[in-house]
Amino acid sequence: MEPAELLRHGDEVLVAVVEVAGAVVIFVGAVWAAVRFVVEGLRHRTAAVFTPIRLTLGRFLTLGLEFQLAADVLRTAVSPSFTQIGQLAAIATIRTALNYFLGREIRQEQRQVAEGGRRS
Repeated sequence: MEPAELLRHGDEVLVAVVEVAGAVVIFVGAVWAAVRFVVEGLRHRTAAVFTPIRLTLGRFLTLGLEFQLAADVLRTAVSPSFTQIGQLAAIATIRTALNYFLGREIRQEQRQVAEGGRRS
């Protein structure tokens, strides 16, 4: 096996591992949030208990998206074409925007939770 072929195969394996890690993080977060949603919904029946669940789900989504972006960067690390670079730029822009808005919403929710705790 030639070194270039070995490098490409190793890169493909790394990309797959990082993509799976991102998918697992998102899946675990979704399952955790769904279980907490059902448990808290049956126990309390107030909208306020769902904010911490949403915050945690947002953190899982943000982390999962970061793994997915890392996989995309790895994919184009070995002899990228202009098409791949363009696709990476588009994907990175979209995922960065998603992470930005998720992070902003998480910070806003955290402020609301903190303000609600001080009032009580």
